[in-house]
Amino acid sequence: MDISNDHRFAINLNVRGIQPSATLRINELSNQLRAEGRDIIKLGLGQSPFPVPERVVAALQDNAHQKDYLPVKGLKALRESISGYINRTERMRCTWEDVLIGPGSKELLFILQLAYYGDLLIPRPSWVSYAPQARIIGRSVHWLPTHAENNWQLTAEELDIICRDDPSRPRILILNYPSNPTGCTYTDDQLLAIANVARKYKLILLSDEIYGEVQFNGKHKSIARYYPEGTIISTGMSKWLGAGGWRLGTFIFPKELRPLQDAMAIIASETYTATSAPIQYAAITAFNGGDDIDHYLQQSRRVLKVIGEYIHRRLTDMNVKVQKPEGAFYLFPDFSAYKEAFDHHDIKTSAAFCQELLEQTGIAILPASDFGFVPDQLSARLAFVDFDGTAALALADSDFASQELDDSFIDQAGPRLKLAMDKLEDWLKNL
Repeated sequence: MDISNDHRFAINLNVRGIQPSATLRINELSNQLRAEGRDIIKLGLGQSPFPVPERVVAALQDNAHQKDYLPVKGLKALRESISGYINRTERMRCTWEDVLIGPGSKELLFILQLAYYGDLLIPRPSWVSYAPQARIIGRSVHWLPTHAENNWQLTAEELDIICRDDPSRPRILILNYPSNPTGCTYTDDQLLAIANVARKYKLILLSDEIYGEVQFNGKHKSIARYYPEGTIISTGMSKWLGAGGWRLGTFIFPKELRPLQDAMAIIASETYTATSAPIQYAAITAFNGGDDIDHYLQQSRRVLKVIGEYIHRRLTDMNVKVQKPEGAFYLFPDFSAYKEAFDHHDIKTSAAFCQELLEQTGIAILPASDFGFVPDQLSARLAFVDFDGTAALALADSDFASQELDDSFIDQAGPRLKLAMDKLEDWLKNL
């Protein structure tokens, strides 16, 4: 009996119509096309190209036997390690009790919205999963306008405008920097101004700092320094340690939000129970840091900076508007200068543009409509990650150890990225 059309077989209305995560979808499509023999340059999924540091891998191997259920909030030794990491890097005074561990920061964000009954405020453009999570849970989403002239960054004034009409309304503001999808970040003055507005309206501020360690200048600062009582810091091991598939994320709470942390732990206890034990034990090594991990990060930043600036320069030379990235591994180019040429090929939306680009050139990127924009915003997110991260780090640490990384480094370390820019330039010229 086919019950799929039976009225009793009812999918949750909050889920109906939502597509699978855009980043995961483009990765699966890219892999499928590669399996069919196509040469696909994968600039869609934002997965770190760098290897997990050897000492952290060894720690996982040494703890593969760990099989016990761990405490819901996480292994105490790991929570101590993470609080020490935050205190070291942010000059804060959190304790191990302020830390919550989960199977990825994505899962923690989801249960945060379950635990706290408030609207979600998201600057546009934003990472692809913030808004769909809110919709699944049934929360209201308010998009906060940003502008290319301001590097797509939220201003304190725009935040104040959205809050002032209902000043006591419960809200969660998500601030992600360095940004996915733009690669841009905030200055101290900008963070301070936003923090003052957040305090004025008693917002819960989720500071998504998953890319903090790959800010190119190595000087990332958390807004928690300026609004400690209302800020939750979100981080993990996926973007700065190359361990996305390990699935470990962490939230660091102020003491003032301990009831919210406890509520999230209750939800965790009834859903995922605990985060993988071997991964938690291995993560202690990662968050304790050391000279080898500092060196790994220094070289990672060097490599990402030169690649990001190279892609930025190539796109600018193609008459594509794009902000120079300051961290992470993304750019958010605007192809509206080609609107007339696109019209001749019936390309009216960013999704149609990305689909045509993939079919004609094999370059996989994501449309602006996946990041909160209307369909006809002709922008896209480009993740410059299709290179051998292990080889790039080795090259930066040997032949280029005592010299600036330049285009000759790109030729050796990122030939597929260079090929992508050549193909894109040729395609745009011949539209």
